[in-house]
Amino acid sequence: MTATATDLAAAGTWMLGDRRVKRMGYGAMQLAGPGVFGPPRDHDAAIAVLRAAFAAGVDHIDTSDYYGPYVTNRLIREALHPYPANLTLVTKLGGRRGDKGEWLGAFSPDELRRGVESNLENLGLDQIEVVNMRSMHGIHAPAEGPLEIQLEALAAMQQEGLIRHIGLSNVTRRQIEDGRRIVEVVCVQNAYNLANRGDDALIDWLAGEGIAYVPFFPLGGFSPLQSAELDAVAAELAATPMQVALAWLLQRSPNVLLIPGTSSLAHLGENLAAAALVLPEAAVARLNAIGG
Repeated sequence: MTATATDLAAAGTWMLGDRRVKRMGYGAMQLAGPGVFGPPRDHDAAIAVLRAAFAAGVDHIDTSDYYGPYVTNRLIREALHPYPANLTLVTKLGGRRGDKGEWLGAFSPDELRRGVESNLENLGLDQIEVVNMRSMHGIHAPAEGPLEIQLEALAAMQQEGLIRHIGLSNVTRRQIEDGRRIVEVVCVQNAYNLANRGDDALIDWLAGEGIAYVPFFPLGGFSPLQSAELDAVAAELAATPMQVALAWLLQRSPNVLLIPGTSSLAHLGENLAAAALVLPEAAVARLNAIGG
């Protein structure tokens, strides 16, 4: 199935800062090498995927300088620079990669500044539209802890004009509420999918506040979603299980913005086409039970 701009428009739009974006975007993480480390297996294919995503109507691309490191940002620049006016690029800070690809924290004000400057250089930008700060108080899931020092550092760079908008990642509601006393928070990026439903209440609260929720690992991440019920619903709708999982997220709440990633043109088309898939209420009820 080939996705079109009409397919993406079917899912509607939401505000990301002061930019209105389609709710189906693209995540660049998988363009890096195995383990999100090193160069892509096929450089030309990675460039083709990025260009195909934009050509299909994607106007929101999620990336980070620690994917590779530097790999995905440089690929995005090669594929799409000079950037179209309607393309919103979002990056993430809070981590870095060791010499062997290990994930390390980079959470001090000096490290955050170096991260912003590196993202600007590798993306070829004077200002980043949205910078998500990933909390490192919890590695695999949100954990309480202060973020004031980090947000004050980002707010200073926002005043300098290096950052336009600020988001948070891997955070709790309390951290979001505390953060909003320092900066406007335009989006929250946490782990969430059909089987991982811990943020249900948070999503609803953010929707009421007009804040975008961007689930990472929408298809399960390094452990893809597996469910007999999901497979059954997909078969009944003549769709793939992953398309159904993405469609479920889009129907979960209007403030959900999706950034499924892939390095395959075929999978890209399948992912984007999920924006036009409407799940019947009975199917949604069956799928809801998976995470219940």
